[in-house]
Amino acid sequence: MSDSGTPPLGEQARAPESNPHIPCSLLQGPGWSERLLQAPAGIRAVWRLLFYLGLGGATVYLVLWIGQSFFPDSVCGAAALWQEMYGELALFLGAALPAFLMARIEQRPIDDYGLPRHHAFGKMFWLGAVWGLAGITVLLFALRGAHVLSFGHLALHAARIFKFAAFWAAYFLLVALFEEFLMRGYTLFTLSQVVGFWPAAALLSCLFGAIHLFNRGEGIVGALGAACIGFFFCLTLRRTGTLWFAVGFHLAWDWGETYLYAVPNSGTYEPGHLLSSTLQGPAWLSGGSVGPEGSVLCFLLMVGLWVAFDRQYRQARYTLNPARIPAPTQTATLYHE
Repeated sequence: MSDSGTPPLGEQARAPESNPHIPCSLLQGPGWSERLLQAPAGIRAVWRLLFYLGLGGATVYLVLWIGQSFFPDSVCGAAALWQEMYGELALFLGAALPAFLMARIEQRPIDDYGLPRHHAFGKMFWLGAVWGLAGITVLLFALRGAHVLSFGHLALHAARIFKFAAFWAAYFLLVALFEEFLMRGYTLFTLSQVVGFWPAAALLSCLFGAIHLFNRGEGIVGALGAACIGFFFCLTLRRTGTLWFAVGFHLAWDWGETYLYAVPNSGTYEPGHLLSSTLQGPAWLSGGSVGPEGSVLCFLLMVGLWVAFDRQYRQARYTLNPARIPAPTQTATLYHE
């Protein structure tokens, strides 16, 4: 027996097993459900994404259900356009509102997801709008120079010019906010925590292009063009740190296509446009029913925009702020794989 009172070596080794202060369940580690649902920083990203998307779908369904009292089953004329805008509002709310709940769960400000409120409609938004309108203008004048586009004549007159200009600006603002926040807001932020920014950007840009295939008149080339534009928007997010440049660009590009120059926008041709433009010639050059995004010249334009933006904005400003999810439980602390 030791005079110091220290137990024999064998008893020392067995001491933790008989320690009455640590339950056996903690020493065995977390169960399968905890491993599946929790990560060192909290809920795993894949489950957060699924929860966000599921809640977003439920939100859209609820808002559209409420809208049934405002719009009958079949509408036409101006009412059909307002119904379209209401649908875009429902989609935007489905993308934005669940993010507020996710921000509470993750204990971080909603601004972390790419649309900081103090930058709303500020300098970067208007710079993006200038780039977007300039980009679609350069593309369409290139198509005109290639003799595959004719601008026609004025299709609107008097006050209708300003009414439709304002309507399509509001409409495409909702489109831009919805698509940018859904594809490059919360989703990109969360997926980047798993695979990194650029792999996540590439994956979501491909998905962005594939979604456009659901548009009437869209084609494979047009979907690829949309994917390239989406990837360019990822670059603008990476370099500016916000989505406001992309929102302004997206709004101005769509407004220029649909209203100002009156050409198909990803296969969709809308009424209430300023000109009576027509596309002719081979679809690979003119874009055909897809519109300018289906033209080979669109890909050349996106390369030029990428190079110009890369040279002007060289520093990456997009950051994935550390998770503020509550610390893991004692179970996770004691368990080691």
